[in-house]
Amino acid sequence: MTLIIIGLGPGNPDDLTRRAWRTLHEAETVYLRTARHPAVDALDCPYQSFDELYENATDFETLYTTIADQVIALAQASSGLVYAVPGHPLVGEHTVTLILEKAKAIHLDVQIIDGLSFIEPTLSILGLDGMAGIQIHDCAEIAYMYHPPLNPDQPAILGQLYNQDTASQVKLTLMNQYPDEHPVVLIHGAGLPDAQREDCKLYEIDRSPHVAHLTTLYVPPLETASGFAAFQETIAHLRSPEGCPWDRKQTHQSLRPYLLEETYEVLEALDNDDMEALADELGDLLLQVVLHSQVAIDDGNFTMNDIVAGVNAKIIRRHPHVWGDQEAETEADLQKIWQAQKNAEKETTDTTPESRLDGMPPALPALAQAEKYQSKAAKVGFDWDTIDPVIEKIMEEIDEVKTAPDDMLTHEIGDLLFAVVNWARWLKVRPEDALREANARFKRRFVYIETKARDRNIDLESMTLAQMDELWDAAKAEGL
Repeated sequence: MTLIIIGLGPGNPDDLTRRAWRTLHEAETVYLRTARHPAVDALDCPYQSFDELYENATDFETLYTTIADQVIALAQASSGLVYAVPGHPLVGEHTVTLILEKAKAIHLDVQIIDGLSFIEPTLSILGLDGMAGIQIHDCAEIAYMYHPPLNPDQPAILGQLYNQDTASQVKLTLMNQYPDEHPVVLIHGAGLPDAQREDCKLYEIDRSPHVAHLTTLYVPPLETASGFAAFQETIAHLRSPEGCPWDRKQTHQSLRPYLLEETYEVLEALDNDDMEALADELGDLLLQVVLHSQVAIDDGNFTMNDIVAGVNAKIIRRHPHVWGDQEAETEADLQKIWQAQKNAEKETTDTTPESRLDGMPPALPALAQAEKYQSKAAKVGFDWDTIDPVIEKIMEEIDEVKTAPDDMLTHEIGDLLFAVVNWARWLKVRPEDALREANARFKRRFVYIETKARDRNIDLESMTLAQMDELWDAAKAEGL
């Protein structure tokens, strides 16, 4: 009892292998996944297809499972069965994958007769070397992704671009990584005598009137190295014996100030709403992350894969309402789910913090640290019921500052600031952001005063407070 699976090639009957042709014509009956294939017309043997199942199918997964089950059943009921599929049996043929899994479970012997896939004639049309880092994916899968699983520094061949709807979905996924105007190639009927190459832009692929079940999409690499792997190679090279002496001698501790500096520069770009600067500063921050990961790799501690795998699993774990069966309708529901997942994670660790306020980074800015302390305490009920006592506390702290002796001023000012942070928390204002914005406003308005003083040839030190206040108000009036 043997099941023979044959690849019919991409379409041209001349591309069938001699072994495939001989096996097809020696078979009593050939079962085709689909008769909608150019090579079928040249077959001189009895055959049956599963095309009728396509008419009533609600989704491809169910359809392919049904076909696989029927092929297995037919093979068990005969001494031998021939099942033929387009292309190569193990290139984009999900029914074959399912059949192999089911056959292994029941110890059914399966033989694969190779066939030319759509990939080889596609390479010929494009003039590409198949060993040149080419990525091969299924458009049917990419269509339902939000980000493409592609390295943009390497070429990609995406098969089975069935129709305009699939092309539209694939386009949107690819645009999460490639520019709208990125040049791509549509290849229609690869392996057929009338194969057609269509050069276009990425945003145009769903506008082609030729897109059909034999359409393939080729995505060339970006002109400039942009993939994460290329960046890791650059940093690994810098840390290698052939690299840079400065980079080679860096440690986690020596890199610490740069990490903090780059973080603040990212915040500055955000404060200025400067997207060009933000892209640049995020790159500098990413440099620090990759440098730290390479130091860890060199020391044998962990790899970038460990970092990404850990945070990716954490994000999925903490969103059971997205990747699980929990439901969240309000922001309070989301916070409850997030905290429950964090608590569950803590229960699996070896160490239990002595306080709910533990785990706060010591280098966190004081305003942000105060806000987090208050939020954590509030979650267990250590908070007022209304905002009125919060405001009263600020008034109380102001009075204490007014009457405090010199050696207690730092203490009392600290209490006042802590109370103001609490008020900001109640108003759902981030105090750190509010103060940074206030600092930026102060700088813009003071620079305005300096500029106007220079324009009037006035020495800033000789100006009165009233003159400065007048310019300050002018700066406010101009929206600075």
